Amino acid sequence: MLRGVEFAVEPGECCALVGVNGAGKTSLFNCLLDFCAVERGAIAIFGRPHTLPAARAALAFLPERFQPPYYLTGRDFLRYMLGLQGVAWRDDAIKAMLAALDLEPGALARGARHYSKGMTQKLGLAACLLADKALYVLDEPMSGLDPKARALLKRQLRRVRSSGGAILFSSHALADVGEMADRLAILHEGRIAFAGTPAACAAQYGAADLEQAFLRCIGAEPEPALEPIL
Repeated sequence: MLRGVEFAVEPGECCALVGVNGAGKTSLFNCLLDFCAVERGAIAIFGRPHTLPAARAALAFLPERFQPPYYLTGRDFLRYMLGLQGVAWRDDAIKAMLAALDLEPGALARGARHYSKGMTQKLGLAACLLADKALYVLDEPMSGLDPKARALLKRQLRRVRSSGGAILFSSHALADVGEMADRLAILHEGRIAFAGTPAACAAQYGAADLEQAFLRCIGAEPEPALEPIL
């Protein structure tokens, strides 16, 4: 259950949502997307109530366990998703996005059921980024990606941010959060335990890195280092 959560993402900003399993990250995304009712408080997307379809039209969402329909090819899926958004199919744009995410063009002719986890994730990310939205909500976007694909995705997200797009993503990889996020919110037991920049988080908890700061924030001090055996 979420309680007293207050957080904002500005245009041109990349914000991370961090927390242990069950902290409420997915619940917060579900509330934002109007997948579940909000008992109290209000959520606005660019000034509009989140319950309005017109408000949600401004965002693209990739769930953590993304899985395209198994009976579609990659090309069918992209055509369908772009059609829903009213975005024209452009071979040059498709080819460029696939290259940007390291997904072989030939993969589009294959059925989604034959995709690996990494290929599936790249397909979902391509569909989101090709939609050209003002806000991207990404639940564990690095999931299943190899180091090359992770680096390429970070490059794409930086381009989104530099062009004025807003990004809200969740991640268990605190190194990615420290590298990518302008601000982060640590969600713990349904409440925001910290909100601010990664540097401010480390400073507030007197930590050498974001991982140590996170552990101190949620009250889980790291184990002391073992003495070497001589």
